[in-house]
Amino acid sequence: MPDKKPSSPRTALICGPYQSGKSTLFEALLAEAGAHKRHGAGLSLADQSPEAQAHGMSTEMNLASFDYLGEAWTLIDCPGSVELMQEAAGALDIADIAVVVVEPEEGKVRALAGWLKLLDVADVPHMVFINKFDRPNLSLRALLQAFQGASAHPLVLREIPIREGERVTGHVDLVSERAFHWEEGAHSSLIPLPEAAAGREAEARSELLESLADFDDTLLEKLLEDVEPEQSEIYENIGRDLAENLVVPVFFGSALEGHGILRLMKALRHDAPDISVTAERLGVAQDGTMRLKVFKTRHAGHAGKVSLARILSGRLGAGESVAGARPSGMSRVFAGKLTGIAQAVAGEVVALTRLEEVSTGDLLTGEAREASATPPPPPQFSLAIRAERRGDDVKLPEALAKLMDEDPSLTAAFDESTGEHVLHGQGDTQLRLALEKLKGRFGLEVSASPPRIACRETILKPVITRYRHKKQSGGHGEFGEVELKLRPLARGEGFAFSESIHGGVVPKQYHAAVEAGVRDALQSGPMGNPVIDLAVELTDGKHHSVDSSEMAFRRAAAQATRNALGEAGTVMLEPIHAVRLSVPDEYIAAVQKIVTARRGQILGLEAKEGWEGWQEVVAQMPAAEMHDLIVELRSATQGAGSFTAEFDRLQEVSPKEARRLQAAQ
Repeated sequence: MPDKKPSSPRTALICGPYQSGKSTLFEALLAEAGAHKRHGAGLSLADQSPEAQAHGMSTEMNLASFDYLGEAWTLIDCPGSVELMQEAAGALDIADIAVVVVEPEEGKVRALAGWLKLLDVADVPHMVFINKFDRPNLSLRALLQAFQGASAHPLVLREIPIREGERVTGHVDLVSERAFHWEEGAHSSLIPLPEAAAGREAEARSELLESLADFDDTLLEKLLEDVEPEQSEIYENIGRDLAENLVVPVFFGSALEGHGILRLMKALRHDAPDISVTAERLGVAQDGTMRLKVFKTRHAGHAGKVSLARILSGRLGAGESVAGARPSGMSRVFAGKLTGIAQAVAGEVVALTRLEEVSTGDLLTGEAREASATPPPPPQFSLAIRAERRGDDVKLPEALAKLMDEDPSLTAAFDESTGEHVLHGQGDTQLRLALEKLKGRFGLEVSASPPRIACRETILKPVITRYRHKKQSGGHGEFGEVELKLRPLARGEGFAFSESIHGGVVPKQYHAAVEAGVRDALQSGPMGNPVIDLAVELTDGKHHSVDSSEMAFRRAAAQATRNALGEAGTVMLEPIHAVRLSVPDEYIAAVQKIVTARRGQILGLEAKEGWEGWQEVVAQMPAAEMHDLIVELRSATQGAGSFTAEFDRLQEVSPKEARRLQAAQ
């Protein structure tokens, strides 16, 4: 490679599908840079939280800042679970480049597609690292063809494998045309280009140059004239095209065994753009003004609130004002360790403590704060939660607020229609992790269950009822008599109360009490649900000059209403949601079956805008059938499917279905 000029501090995001080996690569790169000593196959840096250890998977981002050959770097390792992609979404705003890690399996193409699309939407330059490439009988060409279907940009091989029998034992760099043999526990050794690989190397190198020539007319002219370009020119093209997110270089190796790691680290060092390119992408001027972006928030016990941020322009000294406040400290981060620093320059990632008014996604200057305008992803799964111990219900809102501060894709709210506190997120795993954090970090025992469905009841025919409330127990008694007329209203009209009293049989001062009594009774109909869409008219009644009171008429009206509902009979109404399910084309039939099996009605199919090869199934589905919809949807689409839903209307339920819903409440 050509000599590399010193660069500003850079940040690389390590991301990719679940179980692809991201954390292993994260640690292998740190070991290659001399920033950390690996301990066999185990991980000593990543996945140190109790939740990560309990589940055997990354549950939150890990980051480490270090120096490599005189340059400052930060690596950010993100969870691979589709439910935890918000961790990566925050880091996309500040990363110069991403390394997408994927296993050497053609079946991983859909899982890979989601990550590549996320990077394309954010316009983040990225490479692909095919991990675990020391498996036998692998076809790099077949993998590249399969993975190309997941990428909107050309995937360009930077190297080809050297094989001995069924196994890959090294690689050939397609630019320098040098061959390397993988050595166990050591760097690869330079070897002569094997004759068996020479033909494949020439073909692959030609394909690389042709891909680069699509974006450079000078290079194209040389290829057409059979002029061999200089290596420096090829490296320059790769770096420029990568920075402009035009091509996706592809590497391979084994993070566990250390194969191909030095090659990848060199490519990052030579080809990754620096902070000036990233700042331009984000629309941040390089005018010397201190600006930083908060990409992650943590609440770290006695340390308080920690805001992880990247300096996008200017510089920041310890003790200087940020968003009008002074952080209690500024540190560099290496895994879970914070080391205080006196100053940070553009490109560096820092941890700022106790900036209480700052949130993830905020863009900050010394005195100003610009809140993030990026909305969190729509919720896919929900749980009704409640504190198990008396008194913990007071502590629960504050603990939830901290979890939501750390993860904007979590939301919690009180549902007045069901009387439940509901936690919303991206899936069952994410919400269960949140419950574990409530217990482990805040000492809160919280139980969870599927949220109740906000069903309603209504009447289908008019009815007239009369009821007398009379009670005598010494002194003043209680007396109130009312005649009520109930009639159904059109769906969505709610509740209406009126009176047509003549002759003062029910004095005017009691009319409000009658309405209040009616409303009391409508809180729970014969099937246990609020009653809606009906009109109630007070038509007659009687009063007593001594014993009548507001309470007496309220009780009379409530019982009269209950009697009328029983006489008229009610039907259950269930909420119906308008749903859009986003899935790749090949899963349309499977998703249609899922919708119809859940009593849904398919209204049509639409091409998903900006997503080639994807469709949106437009449907209407009962809310009662949607609790675990995302679980089945992801299972049927290799984790690729998602949906949005919003309330559309209330719909009458058959008696059989009403009994089932009533039993489930």
